[in-house]
Amino acid sequence: MGVRSVRRRNTVALAGVWSLALATVVWATDARTVVKPGWNMFSPQQDVEVGQQLSPDAERQLPMLKNARVDDYANALGQRLAVKAPGQKFPYHFKVVNDRAINAFALPGGPIYINRGAIEAADNESQLAGVMAHEAAHVALRHGTNQASKASAAQLPLSILGGLIGSDSTKSALTQLGASFAVNSILLKYSRTAESQADILGTQILFDSGYDPRAMAQFFRKIEAQQNGSGPVEFLSNHPSPDNRIERVNQEIAALGGVRPASLTNSRAFDDIKRHVLSLPSPSPVKGQPAGAAAGATGTAPEWPSERFVGVQGSLLRINHPDNWQARGQGDAMTITPRGGLIDDGEGQQALARGVIVNLFEPRAGGGTLEQATDQLVQELRLSNRNMRVIRYREVIRVDGARALSTYLSNDSPVGGRETDWLISMTHPEGLLFVVFTAPEREFQRYESAFHEMLRSIRIKR
Repeated sequence: MGVRSVRRRNTVALAGVWSLALATVVWATDARTVVKPGWNMFSPQQDVEVGQQLSPDAERQLPMLKNARVDDYANALGQRLAVKAPGQKFPYHFKVVNDRAINAFALPGGPIYINRGAIEAADNESQLAGVMAHEAAHVALRHGTNQASKASAAQLPLSILGGLIGSDSTKSALTQLGASFAVNSILLKYSRTAESQADILGTQILFDSGYDPRAMAQFFRKIEAQQNGSGPVEFLSNHPSPDNRIERVNQEIAALGGVRPASLTNSRAFDDIKRHVLSLPSPSPVKGQPAGAAAGATGTAPEWPSERFVGVQGSLLRINHPDNWQARGQGDAMTITPRGGLIDDGEGQQALARGVIVNLFEPRAGGGTLEQATDQLVQELRLSNRNMRVIRYREVIRVDGARALSTYLSNDSPVGGRETDWLISMTHPEGLLFVVFTAPEREFQRYESAFHEMLRSIRIKR
């Protein structure tokens, strides 16, 4: 959406006999940040169709809690928030996933899923409402189909793109974009800008619903503390944290005029539901072979990353990896894989299904900047992988203190189905240094915390 999509309404001076107190309330209300949906090749009705098509897939792939008491509570709380979501009145619906990871996500058009871990981690109802309001904001701002639209503009020929814009065939459009349900799909992989917008609008929804809006910042502070203490938090992997996230939420609360004296913090219903959820049987362990996960062509099951890391030195960089993974290298190239990470492609070659590639790309003429060189690399990758698609393109990050670009791609997986390829590119005296983190779409979330830890550990040889 960019800067033009986030602005502040001008305040209006009140004259005459209006009291100072009333003028203060009106000014504060008018000072909220206006966040508008960005460009979208889908119509709002197509958002609804996308959600209706993908939610059955989501519920087949996810371990749904299927507890009527908990789902009814979550949906009732969600509906209270949804009526305050601006814009299109989507058919919001809220369900709970039987996963203790702190996370939640929204599909376009209204389906929203909350992990039981978010309920267990919240101290009160307003904190849980903050998570749900954040997801409702993603729906209201149409971030899923906006992301798909931006990705399509980067990869589809104009003739195809033109045929999709305004098309009544949602299924055809999704097929062209390679969109399907997966936790790292094109419809769910948001940018930091989109996350910031959802924080801002979510704070407003929380405030307008009568809750203490400070709960949004309190919950972010809680999960960031856990991230720095006991380990990675799934919410932060799937919802990239914007700079100064907590400070920005607090700024929006000030723009809203501060916390209302009668703001709701907690309810007996929340306390009862939290006790009930904590009393339920634990979900199946996340480690080990997932239900329905494909083994490699050799029949070897994938090996989840260990929590212990060791370092390996290559010719281009030093990187830490799980101690149950193996590093192989020759010259500038290095692969780091778990058991079952390399698959025989049927032509006598080894294909990477799970793991990491480190390599150097030599740009052609015209590839002098980081962005230009990355464009050339992505173009080369797509030429040799005809079904590769862009999910999220060229987001600026820092690696070893230096500027780098983060790009998410989707490709056919050698184990069947689709895979997510997280490409990190950075300048190097000898060319474009790049790292690709790869896993099947349905498994990527289980590997992602290890991938982030590996990225943080990188020390580049210059």
